[in-house]
Parts: sequence; structure tokens; C-alpha cells
Amino acid sequence: MELVIGSKSWSSWSLRPWLVAKRSGLAFTETLVTLRQENNASEAAIRLHSPSGLVPVLKDGDLTVWDSLAISEYLAEKAPGLWPAEPAARAQARAAAAEMHSGFGSLRGECPMDLTAAPTDTELSEATHKDIRRIVALWSELLARYGGPFLAGPWSIADAFFTPVAARFRTYGVQLSDFGDTGPCGAYAERLLETPEFKAWEADAR
Repeated sequence: MELVIGSKSWSSWSLRPWLVAKRSGLAFTETLVTLRQENNASEAAIRLHSPSGLVPVLKDGDLTVWDSLAISEYLAEKAPGLWPAEPAARAQARAAAAEMHSGFGSLRGECPMDLTAAPTDTELSEATHKDIRRIVALWSELLARYGGPFLAGPWSIADAFFTPVAARFRTYGVQLSDFGDTGPCGAYAERLLETPEFKAWEADAR
């Protein structure tokens, strides 16, 4: 398999399935396309691999899978253990990943992932505050229900999808205690950023 990704400093969409692929134990090669090149050079390079013109994209023989969630689901069918085994936990982990995949537009827009930026306190809009409150509520509910250490117990695809969020919180100085967290969410965010897979990605980005 070949996983085509964008610049590791910025591409949160690429980070998610890359983490899943690493956790799967499946063999894959990595093709990096540098983003933000001038004269649409990045888009032209991506088009050689991706029918959507976006990264990430997974190629497995003559099969091409684009979109980070679709790639993650494809990997989960090839490697057991990427979703929780228990049906209720699996359903809620999938719901959490899907909510992250399609939502939180204000947080994405105001706080783009940048792993090379120095952490700084940032004034954020009420729309982004609303996104953060929802994330704290979601994390709190799942951590309490399944007992951690990750959202649905053991690490799953849902945690891959929220890892870039934890990185954003660190970069933009978001204190989760200001949004109703009594401690578990902040500890969970730190846990995501301490996984060997994320630390390897971050080292490459830096």
C-alpha cells in the first residue's frame, strides 16, 4: 500500500489515517506532497495520485481510496482492533470520529494545525468557543463511560481523528478548564500527543 500525504506541519487530514496505518501494523510506503507551493504546483502533484485533488489518498494495487475516514475504515477491515470490539463502544467511537470529520468548522478555520508554530495564547471567537465546549462535553462523556485511557477504552480510530485537535489546543493556548473540563480532557489531550506515532510524525514535521 502507498499512503499519499501532505506536509506534516499542516496536514491534519493526512495525520489521521497515517496514525491509523501506523497502528494497524500493515506495511505501507509514504509519499509526501509539499503543500502551499506556488503556481498550483501542490495541486498538480496531488492530482497525479488523487481523483479529488486532495490528500490523503491510499493506493492498494489498482484500488484508490481518498478521504481520511474512508481510508481509516478500509484499514480497519484489513487489520482488526482499530475500532472497539464491543458494539456500543464501537458505535460511539464511530460517531465521535464522524462528528470530528464533518464538524467544528470554526475551530478548523481559526486554529489551523501548525506543528512548527510556537505555542501562543490566542483570542478566539464565540463560534470557536462553542466548538471547544462541544469537544469537552464529548470527550468527558466517553472518557467517563469507557474509563479511558482513550475515548472508547483502548486506542481507536476516534483517537486518531482527535489528535490534531489536541495539537491545536496546545498551539493556540486553549485551556480546557475554561470550557468545563475538570481534568480528564486535558490529560487525554496530553496522552494523544505522547503516543509514539504522533511523536514520530511531529519530529518529521519539525
